[in-house]
Amino acid sequence: MPQPDRTMFTTTADALVVVDFSPRSTRSSRAPRDPGPYRRLLATPGARAFTIGNLLARLPMGMFSVSAVVMIAGTRGSYALAGAVTAAGLAATAVVAPWTARLVDRHGQAKIAVPATALAALGSLALLLCVRLGAPAWTLFVSYAATATTPNLGGMSRARWAHLLVGDEKALHVANSFEQAVDEACFMLGPVLAAFLCTAFFPEAGTLAGVVLLVTGVLVFAAQRATEPPVRERGLSKAPFRSPGIPPLLAVCLAMGAVFGSMEVVTIAFADAQGHRSAAGVVLALQAAGSCAAGLVYGAIRRTGSAEDRYVWCIAAMTTLLTLPLLAASLTGSLLALAGALLIAGVATAPTMVTGMTLIQRRTPPGRLNEGMTLAVTGLLGGIACGSAAGGWTVEHVSPTAGYGVPITASAAALMTALVSTGRPRTTRPRPTSAP
Repeated sequence: MPQPDRTMFTTTADALVVVDFSPRSTRSSRAPRDPGPYRRLLATPGARAFTIGNLLARLPMGMFSVSAVVMIAGTRGSYALAGAVTAAGLAATAVVAPWTARLVDRHGQAKIAVPATALAALGSLALLLCVRLGAPAWTLFVSYAATATTPNLGGMSRARWAHLLVGDEKALHVANSFEQAVDEACFMLGPVLAAFLCTAFFPEAGTLAGVVLLVTGVLVFAAQRATEPPVRERGLSKAPFRSPGIPPLLAVCLAMGAVFGSMEVVTIAFADAQGHRSAAGVVLALQAAGSCAAGLVYGAIRRTGSAEDRYVWCIAAMTTLLTLPLLAASLTGSLLALAGALLIAGVATAPTMVTGMTLIQRRTPPGRLNEGMTLAVTGLLGGIACGSAAGGWTVEHVSPTAGYGVPITASAAALMTALVSTGRPRTTRPRPTSAP
């Protein structure tokens, strides 16, 4: 019997009964909840597959140097030799990485990333064998230098997002924020995992695990051909270094690297002076954690103003917050207070890096995106080396507390560079033409 579609009234004794036969709304009929910017980002077709491979491959980036130091120092009994080998590998990466990225842009990610990763993996395994078998010291330098062919996995992932999200600036901003958070997480978890493996099992365990993760991740990443950016014709665009607006960004990256390198050395020295050197890794991880959280929040909020203006404000905020570790170290001398200051100081790091990478993407000529972002990474690596040296000199000749002035100085230099370059042309845009 069909039910009426309107309200009916009836009486029983002295009571009025109202019967409503209209359909009731159920929970399933409610509007679906907004999934959030990062869930929408990963819902992009093919995104989850290449992201999983990229995560596996990027985690070892924070493992290899720590594993090499523990392995060499534990076997040869020389931290000086271990530091020299890792420094040589860093210098080799700064030279080789842009050429690897250029090959990726010319021939495609899968064709170059897989053999380049295989060569880097062989270099790590050769280092392991040379250390294990007691080979001469020069073989350690040669072996670790071979790992410089490791492709810029973060840059290749950002290039895929730029290809998938072309024309959608809001989604691309979320993607860049996500990638920066991944960088921070990998460099936060990688050293901890490497130290655990090398101490809990055997000195070579960190290097072996890093090689397995790197090769597996790159193979999974390269297998996702549907999301790989197409290869552009050669000769259609000039080198990124010669593009308008790129050199000032690279100079800022150099100064930013000095911030990171000096902060690491100074914090280790300060913790050692307090008698808690083993806690230095945890304290530095708090800074990375603050940056990781800030990167995710920065990607989810609504942006205002131009990217150039945001870049200047982000660097200014980072310079201001970097005064907190100096104040905590000089006024309290407490490692716990320093940890809290570093957690807060890390908040401005990810937004600064995200905005910088956005500007590099915009200013890099078409077809040279991997090379452009790898040049930024090269600038960071060079800055890390300079910052480590400057921080170490200040710690040794002045004091660990005074060493926290080095990252402030480097960040101020980055701010001045950004301010000077804001008035220059930023992108190459076609001039308006009259209607035919």
